[in-house]
Amino acid sequence: MTRWEQMPGFVAVREAFGETTVTIEAERIRDACLYARDELGFDVCVDVVATDYLGWGSSGVSGYIGTPDGRDINAPMTQGLQALPAPKPKRFSVSYHLLALRPGAPRVRLQCWVDEGERVPSVVSVWPTCDWHEREQFDLMGIVFEGHPNLTRLLMPDDWEGHPLRKDYPLGGEPVRFSDAE
Repeated sequence: MTRWEQMPGFVAVREAFGETTVTIEAERIRDACLYARDELGFDVCVDVVATDYLGWGSSGVSGYIGTPDGRDINAPMTQGLQALPAPKPKRFSVSYHLLALRPGAPRVRLQCWVDEGERVPSVVSVWPTCDWHEREQFDLMGIVFEGHPNLTRLLMPDDWEGHPLRKDYPLGGEPVRFSDAE
């Protein structure tokens, strides 16, 4: 059994849905990734994903409860607020999904929490594939990865304002312009 508590910046460990989630202090995530690679044999970082928890745990947050009869999309409803969701430590979580190329290796996610404007150390020097993963999260969520060699937009145009996957990004649309329209 792996001793997650020895990982640099260890905060907590949780087992759920066939995956181990190890929470790490944000400023120590690079050290934890080095430890995971060199000491625990996690060869590949499959993905880096940021999640925005803006408003999480506020009043009015509720979820739909399924019933044997299904649901009527013409009559939206919920069964009410069954339980308040557990509060999150900060607004954004940044998760690193790791893979070890050996039989029976566990699925592991290293996770750190940051607020608006906080920076996360880049792990491109640990796993070069994180170059694109970190740029994607910078582009779409506004997470800044300190020490990234080329932290520029990846999917959105260079002059795009804001980060479209944030919960506070304004909803709206761009007018559709067809090629033969003037």
